[in-house]
Amino acid sequence: MMRSILIGILVLMAAGVGYITFDWYRWQYAGKAFGGPFTLVDQSGGEITERAFRGQPTAVFFGFTHCPEVCPTTLFELDGWLGQLGEQGEEIDAYFVSVDPERDTPEVLGAYVSNVSERITGITGDPEKVAAMAKSFGIYVRKVELDGGDYTMDHTASVLLLDRNGDFWGTIAYGENPDTAVEKLKRLAAGT
Repeated sequence: MMRSILIGILVLMAAGVGYITFDWYRWQYAGKAFGGPFTLVDQSGGEITERAFRGQPTAVFFGFTHCPEVCPTTLFELDGWLGQLGEQGEEIDAYFVSVDPERDTPEVLGAYVSNVSERITGITGDPEKVAAMAKSFGIYVRKVELDGGDYTMDHTASVLLLDRNGDFWGTIAYGENPDTAVEKLKRLAAGT
């Protein structure tokens, strides 16, 4: 009985965080273009710009390869959710933008992403340009120094969902119910 209550509370909390994140993005970008122009590189070293986020529904996650849990989990789950959609999932382009371009070169990013998914494309580039891109998308990023000269990165842990025009459509919060995440992706692909 107590376990059921705790699970119910956790589900409600996850749904609440998801809704708050969605509502913040909706309020922040109401009537404005979402994101800004950028020129970075993909995991193969090819140029990529904001035009990659136009013409098809898009899922974008900001993270880094040295992340111990959130980033690999999110990439794995996103790949699985898109796979569950079958052909409908093929309509959605998916990207992993590194918030740690100092360590995440195209080669490092390519190896990392390809170990998890063949359909998610890594994006990196000049640190200042990556920071400007993240800021234009409302992504929180902060470098946190650790003992011994190492560091980690704090960052927004939601997957951003963009419609065919590249406009903000919604989010998938970290830890969101998988059925809810798949339903959001279905609606994104259908354009509803």
